[in-house]
This record gives sequence, structure tokens and C-alpha cells, in this order.
Amino acid sequence: MTAVDVPSGLPARVGTPGPGDPRLARLSLNQRTTAKWSLREAVDGCVAAGLGSIGVWREPLAEAGLAEAVAMIRDAGLRVSSLCRGGFFTAAEPAARCAAHADNVAALDEAAALGCPTLVLVPGGLPEGDRDIRGARERVAEAVAALVEPARERGVRLGIEPMHPIFAADRGVISTLAQALDIAEQHPPDVVGVVVDTFHVWWEPGVLGQIARAGERITSYQVCEWITPLPADSLLSRGMMGDGHIDFTSLTRAVAATGYSGDVEVEIFNADVWAAPGADVLATLARRYVELVQPHL
Repeated sequence: MTAVDVPSGLPARVGTPGPGDPRLARLSLNQRTTAKWSLREAVDGCVAAGLGSIGVWREPLAEAGLAEAVAMIRDAGLRVSSLCRGGFFTAAEPAARCAAHADNVAALDEAAALGCPTLVLVPGGLPEGDRDIRGARERVAEAVAALVEPARERGVRLGIEPMHPIFAADRGVISTLAQALDIAEQHPPDVVGVVVDTFHVWWEPGVLGQIARAGERITSYQVCEWITPLPADSLLSRGMMGDGHIDFTSLTRAVAATGYSGDVEVEIFNADVWAAPGADVLATLARRYVELVQPHL
């Protein structure tokens, strides 16, 4: 299925929602969904599609320049729903850990300049040759604690993102929402929270109870699909909502029941989606969002 098809069982009952449609008020484009677009192109695409918010990544932000990006997004009338990404805390060497902390403080500065409420933290995987996953998880908790005061000073929340276990070795040793909450709950909820990403948590036993437990700590709700068969590169295995196996109804209702009122980001890593014209991708994700997610918020 391509990025612009209608999924089976979801006929195109209505046209693609566009600018002025109130159902799009909380929909945000995470930049990785249109990975080939520059920040300028992504901002223009959001405006043309009627989205009110954008999730910014640090690499295209650096390419644009922070001051230019702040002005660009402000002039477009967009919110910044999150900044991706901070984290990668699991190095064992003191010098590498200090460098990671400094980079995360720089990311907090960028988020504050953008008026962004959340810095997404990807925990990091096992260092090369390291098999001590428990120790790596302890280093994540220590690194988050070290960022609490810098985050508080800048008025930016830290959002710990648990990652599906297939990424435990190389990207995220924090594999469940329960584990992320165990770390977050050591700190004030207005400073440290969690990211609920459907791709990473849909499988988790008791996930609805963990979402309820998260409550006001949910800093970001991200949606995309779990598709099968997985591609050879598991990083590119996210699909468009409706093309796979995730129950967006129950997950979205659970998030809404916590009182979460923030933006909802569509974040997709998928070679076919990236190859499609960006405007077509936005049209499809807006249509799928209003069919599968928005009615349950």
C-alpha cells in the first residue's frame, strides 16, 4: 500500500480536510514524516494543509539556523509541539556522558527559543560491547535527574520516550511505558513526563493502565502504525495510520481520559512515505487522523 492509498475498510467517505477544518486544530506534523523536506518546506506544507503545529527535529533546525527558524515558525502562525531529540544517555565513559549532558542542555536552549513545551528524550541503546542493560538503564535515570534543573530553568518539560523492545540494543533501553514512568515519577510532573507513541507502546501488556498512571505526565502523544511484514531496516517500519494493527480507538481514548489537551503528532519513518510527494503525505495523514484518531480525543 502506498502512502496515499485509502486503507481497506476505510473508504474515502469525505474529502481531505483542509485549512479551517476544526478537526485539524491539534494535528501536528513531525518532521520525520516528510524527511526530504527542509524546515521551510515543512512549515509551508503545514500551513497549506491546515495544520496548526509542527514537531521539529534538531538537524533541519540547525540547517535553517535557530533565529531564522524561530521567525519562520512564528510568522507562519504555527506552534512547535515538540523538539526531537535529546537523550542518548547510555555511554559509560565519563567524558561521553558529560558531552551528552551538554548536548541535551543545548537542546533545551533550542526548545526554549522555539517556545516548545517538550524535549523528547530517546534513551539510547547499549554501548558497543556492553551487555549490561540494567546498568545502561541506571545511567538513563541518572542523566534525566541531571537535566531536571536545566529544564526547570528554561520552562521546558523532559519527555522520556519508551521504545519498542526491537530497539533496546541500539536506540532505547527503556522499553515500556511502565519503565519510563518509574524514572519520571522520581521528579516533579511539570518537569519530567513521558511520550506516548503508539508505535512503541501498543503491544505493552496493561498499557491502558499505564496511560492512566501517566496522567498529567503525558508530554506528547505521537501516532503512527505497526505494519507487517517489517522491512529489512526495522527503523523504517512505521506505517500510516490504518495500514496495520494498532487500536487507535482505545489508546486515544485512554490518553484523552488523562486530560491531555496537547497536540497529536504523526511521526512516520517509512521509505515509501518518504518517497511520496510531501503534500500527498499530508493529505493522507490528515484524512486518516480525522477518521481514526481525532474522534476519540
